[in-house]
Amino acid sequence: MSHTGPALERMVRAFAGERFQSGKGDEESVMKATIERATLLRCLSHVQSVVERRNTIPILSNVLIEAASDGSLRIMATDLDLQVVERLSAVSVETAGAITVSAHLLFDIARKLPEGSQVSLDAAENRMVINAGRARFTLPTLPRDDFPVIVEGELPTSFEIPAETLAQLIDRTRFAISTEETRYYLNGIFLHVSDDELKAAATDGHRLARYTIARPEGADGMPDVIVPRKCVAELRKLLEEALDKNVEVDLSASKIRFTLGGENDVVLTSKLIDGTFPDYTRVIPTGNDKLLRVDPKSFFEGVDRVATIATEKTRAVKMAVEHDKVTLSVTSPDNGNAAEELPAEYGSEGLEIGFNANYLKDILGQIDGDTVEIHLADAGAPTLIRQDEKSPSLYVLMPMRV
Repeated sequence: MSHTGPALERMVRAFAGERFQSGKGDEESVMKATIERATLLRCLSHVQSVVERRNTIPILSNVLIEAASDGSLRIMATDLDLQVVERLSAVSVETAGAITVSAHLLFDIARKLPEGSQVSLDAAENRMVINAGRARFTLPTLPRDDFPVIVEGELPTSFEIPAETLAQLIDRTRFAISTEETRYYLNGIFLHVSDDELKAAATDGHRLARYTIARPEGADGMPDVIVPRKCVAELRKLLEEALDKNVEVDLSASKIRFTLGGENDVVLTSKLIDGTFPDYTRVIPTGNDKLLRVDPKSFFEGVDRVATIATEKTRAVKMAVEHDKVTLSVTSPDNGNAAEELPAEYGSEGLEIGFNANYLKDILGQIDGDTVEIHLADAGAPTLIRQDEKSPSLYVLMPMRV
């Protein structure tokens, strides 16, 4: 026992010293606020996904938390190309100020804290103490002055658009965005105004999706812009909680800002892709005179079934179109073959054409009605797909050799 005495004493002294240091002893709070866990968690779930998991610049792993004396908090995250800012109400703000702390750590902690708890955030010189119920965490911090902010500059074009319309525009086009980094100018949704319409288009060279709405007031004279894929994904997530609101869109040729109303007043700002989107209207066929009408749901399911045996090399599904029927088939050297016949409306001469099964399913999945129009020319020509001529969505699919 005698051996453990001094060691234990040293440990107790060290522990007491450590507690003294991490208490309020000699360091003043640079920020202190208390917030409902549910409010904090909801906000962090929005902002932390902007933060890249791997960062060579430590400050970019952090969120900036600003507490104001009016009892509000502002939380901000950025990856230098995209920035999200959200306001929320605190239970109380004891010390107004600002600090940055790890986004993913804070989010993970907030997720695991007891439901219904209040979270106290107390930041001193280079760390933040988080208290909730009996749980206590101390995290390292970095000063707010190092936190980068996107300089928006002038955003001369400004208009409003219903959140639901914007969500629809994204859903109907974003699946066709290219993921090929070398063709960076295709890595987003192209927005442009022509006549009295605002058009959104995306293409990866194999398929094209376009969605058209009436030109919002204030959008005339708008520059053509390409909104990056990551901004599109983050915006779509945020829209989910504001579908009954309007979104304010402000943009220049190099930046775009989306302000989502609602209780938390979320603002998403993004740099735009600096490139020229190709003149996609040239690939929209106008002379495809063979019209096939079919039920999109049963067509989707048929394509899905026969594609079960397709391999990476043979993703093609063959469509044999005859009078009032279409036969879908896949032949795979490794897995055998599959075929399915579906009723259809078709009055032109017979035709065989092949498509990538996944691309075809992506497009069919966007059609809400009972029929889809497939405008064909020949086995090598682009095919036009739409619900009908009044539909705001239009799709073009390049065929494959089968």
